[in-house]
Amino acid sequence: MWYFDSPHVIFGEEALSYLAELKGRRAFVITDRTIVRLGLAQLVIDQLTAAGLAYTLFDEVEPEPSLQMIQHCAGILEQHHPDWIIGLGGGSCLDAAKAAWLLYENPGIDPASVNPFDQYTLRDKAKLIAIPTTSGTGSEATWYAVLTDTVEQRKIGIGTRGLLPDYAIIDPALVMSLPPATTADTGLDALTQSIESYQSTWRNDFSDALCLHAVRLIFTYLPRVYAAGTDREAREHMHNAAAIGGIGFGNSQATLAHCMGHALGVLFHIPHGRAVALFLPYTIEFTVNGGGSRYADIAQALSLPTDNEATGAANLVAAIRDLERQLRQPLTLRELGIDRPAFEQALPELVARAETDTQIATSLRVPDSGDLRRLFEYAFDGKGIDF
Repeated sequence: MWYFDSPHVIFGEEALSYLAELKGRRAFVITDRTIVRLGLAQLVIDQLTAAGLAYTLFDEVEPEPSLQMIQHCAGILEQHHPDWIIGLGGGSCLDAAKAAWLLYENPGIDPASVNPFDQYTLRDKAKLIAIPTTSGTGSEATWYAVLTDTVEQRKIGIGTRGLLPDYAIIDPALVMSLPPATTADTGLDALTQSIESYQSTWRNDFSDALCLHAVRLIFTYLPRVYAAGTDREAREHMHNAAAIGGIGFGNSQATLAHCMGHALGVLFHIPHGRAVALFLPYTIEFTVNGGGSRYADIAQALSLPTDNEATGAANLVAAIRDLERQLRQPLTLRELGIDRPAFEQALPELVARAETDTQIATSLRVPDSGDLRRLFEYAFDGKGIDF
């Protein structure tokens, strides 16, 4: 027996106007100062005002939300007692909203102890709405959140099915002004999640269909929206693709590129999408060398030559690297600006962090520490994976 989870999705032009239909007393908007400065928070506030809801605006979310900030936010939630919590922003803001909501409903809980196998109180006090302002993380459609413990300098992943947002509002108006670099980073995050989730050992018929379609949409529309950010059709399809891939990812799981990308991001402060996408071609080559992969399916969906699994995978890798070049993304760790001494010093910690990342368990081919070390080394120089 398995489960398929999805928020209630409101999408398309003027999707944000759904907020004007909310019933209740008070909403609590969790976002960051950049979203406020860009005027996007005001668009939400206007709709809440039209609904007759009082509101509180919390704009202290950091780029990598800290455990300490989440605990602070939960304390403020307890003071205002909202019945709607609204996460507004990129993945950091949406993860922060999920985590603060969990602590608001379960005072005193240790976030590091949260796992998919235990039950937690949720929706007794409030419901959660997720409104993404980037097209990539898919956090609006998953029941996971990633926090940073700034005291112990480590990432904390929390996940439980109840943490899935009740509503996801996918309005393309909120991403029309995304700069090219952010468009590329977040779009490649969506691509990596969709490809990896199709290969995950937790994959299923429901997630497969979503992941394949998300991959097709991203390859079609990400280059367009990167080249012309005001291309409304491309923006809308990319915004939808991120949510579609997020639902697939949330019901399947990412794999090895995410393990390695998480480690790199923590130690070298690389944007998440850029980090995981850099490792994706290398991990595809590593996985197909072990046999039993399904990259030919993805290549076929993209109309790439697929005589066999190895050919399909090789052509998929080439297509990914061509896309990354179009988006001016680095293909090696050296191109990221990491020098050899810094890399070699960090290598043991990179391996250790990747080896203990939860996403490694769902990889089709699970590397040992020696394999991981070689994968990082090959990715530094851009060597093809031959093991």
